[in-house]
Amino acid sequence: MMNTSNSPIFRDGNLLILAYDHGLEHGPVDFEPNPASADPRNVFEVASHDAVTALAVHKGLAETYYSDYEDDVPLLLKINGNSSLAERDDYYSPKQCTVKYAVEELGADAIGYTMYAGSKYEDKMWEDFREVQEEARKYDVPVVMWAYPRGQGIENNPDYDGQTDTDVISYAARLGLELGADVVKCKYPGSKEETEKVLRNTGEMKFVMSGGSKRSDEAFLNDVAATIDAGGNGLAVGRNIFQREDPEGVLDKLEEVIYE
Repeated sequence: MMNTSNSPIFRDGNLLILAYDHGLEHGPVDFEPNPASADPRNVFEVASHDAVTALAVHKGLAETYYSDYEDDVPLLLKINGNSSLAERDDYYSPKQCTVKYAVEELGADAIGYTMYAGSKYEDKMWEDFREVQEEARKYDVPVVMWAYPRGQGIENNPDYDGQTDTDVISYAARLGLELGADVVKCKYPGSKEETEKVLRNTGEMKFVMSGGSKRSDEAFLNDVAATIDAGGNGLAVGRNIFQREDPEGVLDKLEEVIYE
């Protein structure tokens, strides 16, 4: 595991990743609650808030927009992804970019990779992640794993109660540690106590909760506070920021929760 103390995506050991990979992963439906969010410049502007330590996007957005904002927010290049349009027999997220291109051409400060543990294609994703992680080490940039357990191995296992089962999340988080991620992003398991159970398996790796779908300010902030209180290191969030009419307002509150 690399020494993350010198990485610009951390602030006092914690981080807030503003994720804007939704246009590829989910499509324009995620912009409908706040149509202005379909314009990447609006979200890049939001990412300039002091609470945000990294902006996660795919390479096309980075190529087009990031040069205008590189002084305002570190870039986390999401290196793999797929659309929700295709009908697949199980989950697999192919690489869309190399680490070399992300760092040398786009100026990425960190790399993001989605791992679908439990999919029949898990072995292939392990191979892909190995290449990504080892190449990232050459550039001394941290790797953030989107650890999302999904697929037939989860659905067909009677010991697991869906993707948000604490045991499943713990296993997914542990894979991040075992495979060499510097930060793991997981679904929120539902409470401070359940988050503590997950964190028993993450060692010195950083842990952030996934922001998930939009909910009330109070519910969202309570979940983040519980994650921090349990020993977590922040969150990676998209819809709970850019779908809001006042994203700066909730970022002000998140800054107090995560860093103070």
